[in-house]
Amino acid sequence: MSIVDNEFVLEGGRTGVMLIHGLTGTPNEMRVVAKGLHRAGFTVYCVQLAGHCGTEEDLLATTWRDWYASVEAGAERLKKRVDNLFVGGLSMGALLALRLAAQRPDLVDGVAAYATMFRHDGWSMPAFTRLAFLLPVFRALGIGRHRSFLEQPPYGIKDENLRKRIVAQMQSGDSSAAGLPGNPWWAVAEMSVLSSTVRRQLRDIQSPCLVVHATEDDVASLRNAELIARRVTQAPVEMLLLKDSYHMVTIDRERRTVINKTIEFINRIVDEKGKAMGAAA
Repeated sequence: MSIVDNEFVLEGGRTGVMLIHGLTGTPNEMRVVAKGLHRAGFTVYCVQLAGHCGTEEDLLATTWRDWYASVEAGAERLKKRVDNLFVGGLSMGALLALRLAAQRPDLVDGVAAYATMFRHDGWSMPAFTRLAFLLPVFRALGIGRHRSFLEQPPYGIKDENLRKRIVAQMQSGDSSAAGLPGNPWWAVAEMSVLSSTVRRQLRDIQSPCLVVHATEDDVASLRNAELIARRVTQAPVEMLLLKDSYHMVTIDRERRTVINKTIEFINRIVDEKGKAMGAAA
């Protein structure tokens, strides 16, 4: 299994989990969850999206289709070494996980959607970020290539000590550690197109979904999670609402709750799949 730059694999059993980071993020934001799932016996693969963990120009040279191609290729690689494959994503990574489930039901046994972001509509977001749907037009016209939405306090993290460490990493200039300090307009434009695409595909998803969202998410409001619960109709959707976290639920105060719920979700589906196969034999 080939590994790119900051990707990593934790070898485990025959149930695999691929974890997907968010826009301008890195696989590191999934590391805590990855280790927790690995301790439960799963093989875990944290994929790096195309254009990420480098410079802003690296990111702007890619589109949402490139990011999705990273996910689909990663899932195909992981599937070769496991019997059951689950996919989990944070923020924009959740959109990519949902798209994979819609596009490739042959690969995906279940989806964990963490702090899904169809829109930047959380309570800390500047009002103009809610007009992100206009950015694809800007990109098509060549407007705003070097403009960014800078990250705003509290940076998706409720835990103050953790927030200080993450912000220091973001401002260090090493994007492979904690990602870029801002969201380039053209990258947000691509995410907006991805969001619209996934919205239309939610009704095609046949894999069970675990939707994890903070009620006080500062970046993406609870409406983003509710959209999944409302539109995924061909598979069961389980919702976990967190009361003591902000957007970065994979590293914030309730990360252990997120890990334990994900383990329970995966084990239940694997058990049900095994029983169904046994009954059919």
